[in-house]
Amino acid sequence: MSTALVVGGTSGVGLATARRLRAHATVHVVGRNSERLDSVALSDPELIGHQADGGDHRAITAVAETIGTIDWLVVTLGGTDGLGPIGTLDLDTLRHAFDAKFWGHVTTVQAVLPHLAPTGSITVVSAATARAGMPGTAGIAAVNGAVESLVKPLAVELAPIRVNGVSPGLVDTPWWDVMPESGRRAYFAQAAQVLPARRVATADDVAEVVAMAATNVNLTGTIIEADGGARLVSLT
Repeated sequence: MSTALVVGGTSGVGLATARRLRAHATVHVVGRNSERLDSVALSDPELIGHQADGGDHRAITAVAETIGTIDWLVVTLGGTDGLGPIGTLDLDTLRHAFDAKFWGHVTTVQAVLPHLAPTGSITVVSAATARAGMPGTAGIAAVNGAVESLVKPLAVELAPIRVNGVSPGLVDTPWWDVMPESGRRAYFAQAAQVLPARRVATADDVAEVVAMAATNVNLTGTIIEADGGARLVSLT
C-alpha cells in the first residue's frame, strides 16, 4: 500500500484530502495544534497524527524519518495574514505570511524530499488570489503566487517525481472563522449568485482535486484551478 503525508492535514482542505487518500494509502497528517490532532485522532483514527510546524526543518525531517518512504506529499499550509490595502499593509505581518505559507512549503518539500519515492508526487495548495485582480489582496496574492512559482521548475528538476499545484477559490473552511458567522453566510450567498458554478466549494470539493493531482501518474507541472469559475468573474 502507498504512503501519504499531508502537512497541514488537521483541518479544512488538508483533512478532507487525508480522508480521501486513506482509501488508497496509509495516511500521516501533520499539524501544529495539539487540540486539532486530538480531535482528528477521535474522528479519524485511521489517520496517523504528528505534531510539527511545516516551517521547522528539523521537526518535519524527524516526521519523515519516522514514516520511511513516502509516495505522496501534500502541503496545505495556509494563513489569513497578508490581506489589506497595500498603502497600510503591515509589512511585518506580510513577512509572517510568507514565513507561514511560502517558506513553510519550501521547508517541508526540502525536508521530505530525501524520503520521497522515485515515482512519488508533491502537491501544493495555493489560492485563486495568485491570479486574480481583487483590491486588498496584493500581499496574499504574492504569497500564493510564490507558492505556485515552485511547481513548473520543480516538476522538471525533480522528475520523475511529479509536482503539481491546486488553486482553490472560495471554500467554506475554518479559514473564514475570522469573519462573524452572519457576515460569512451573507457573503457566501452573494458570491454563489456570481460564481459560474453557482456555489461556494466545500473542503471535500477541493480535496477531490488535490487527491487526483497527487495520485494521477500522468499529471505534473500543472496548477489546477478548482475555483468554481472565480477567475472568470468579479467577486468585489
